[in-house]
Amino acid sequence: MTSIAARQNQVGQFVIQPKPAIVIVRITRALNSLVFENENVKREDIIMNRRFAIKSIAALSVAAFAAACAPMIDDGDDIVDIAASNDDFSTLVAAVQAAGLVDTLKSDGPFTVFAPTNDAFAALPEGTVDSLLLPENKDQLVSILTYHVVPGAVTSDQLAGQRLNVATVQGSTVHIDAKGGGVKVDEANVVSADIMATNGVIHVIDAVILP
Repeated sequence: MTSIAARQNQVGQFVIQPKPAIVIVRITRALNSLVFENENVKREDIIMNRRFAIKSIAALSVAAFAAACAPMIDDGDDIVDIAASNDDFSTLVAAVQAAGLVDTLKSDGPFTVFAPTNDAFAALPEGTVDSLLLPENKDQLVSILTYHVVPGAVTSDQLAGQRLNVATVQGSTVHIDAKGGGVKVDEANVVSADIMATNGVIHVIDAVILP
């Protein structure tokens, strides 16, 4: 797994250096300062060249972001398959099924999932899990589960030494603190990191986090 220098200029947005906006400005200035010996060059041609350069840099920045994510494995199990094969995630799997999120978490993604263990769910107030699994509480269950999911595949070495507020699939931001040797997600601790799936990565946490 490759380590990258990731920063956040906006909440939940990972920006990879160098900053494409700076490059775009520099290229635009260069195009503006060009001296054309041929007086017949049309202004429209200059504008088209400038737009092409800007679009090219924008495309490169998208490619750089994609390259920054952890590489997905070609063969193996997806996130749901891995969770279903581990008895420590039986409550999580039941919750994902009740919330109707199986197809989502089996899709291409990629996703980063902070997966609470059975013990993490058991630590919730008595009756909470049973209540959340009821059909009438599906919306609340979906909100809680998608708060544990971040778009993109982010590994522990990519988080090391940083404190970040990252946008979740639920829409709220989750606080990640990877300074001090471990990784905390809100108040939960990552107890097992970097379980790679074909469509993302799983980090096991010891508590259920709430939006």
